[in-house]
Amino acid sequence: MMRAMREKKDMSQQAVALEIGVERSTVAKWESGKSRPRAELLPKLAKLFGCSIEELLVPDGPEKTA
Repeated sequence: MMRAMREKKDMSQQAVALEIGVERSTVAKWESGKSRPRAELLPKLAKLFGCSIEELLVPDGPEKTA
């Protein structure tokens, strides 16, 4: 879900990383499901993408549920 939100805003992983203060590789790991954002970053991400924190926690990729 996070990748779709980023792409909808026409942002690169690097742009998201700079906006919230993490490395680009961190954003890539979130999008691949290898890790999740730290709790303190969720409000920043939600504001950046204009969504709820709950929406950020929906996984990307084939393991996503309907």
